[in-house]
Amino acid sequence: MNKTYIKGFLEDIVVFLIREKGESYGYELTRMVEERTKGVISINEGALYPVLHKLEQKGVLISEFKTASNRPRKYYRLSAGYSQQSEDDVRTYIAALQAIFN
Repeated sequence: MNKTYIKGFLEDIVVFLIREKGESYGYELTRMVEERTKGVISINEGALYPVLHKLEQKGVLISEFKTASNRPRKYYRLSAGYSQQSEDDVRTYIAALQAIFN
């Protein structure tokens, strides 16, 4: 799949998955994307972590280190400033694309 398609939606994908799960860490997010898309979309760490950091800087995400299985992991969750508007915009855009391609 063309990586430019994914790049345009990566922030939205990350926010949606974290909102749905409550909190998550990077590797878990990559696995969730691959599982849900049956391998059609895969996100590598080089693309994911800059997006996580950007969302954190924008105040969309909050991070916290936790130890799980004797291993510290940085977990991300949505901040109180999160807005559903972006997710609604993505759903509208996808519906418009479906109208074109169907």
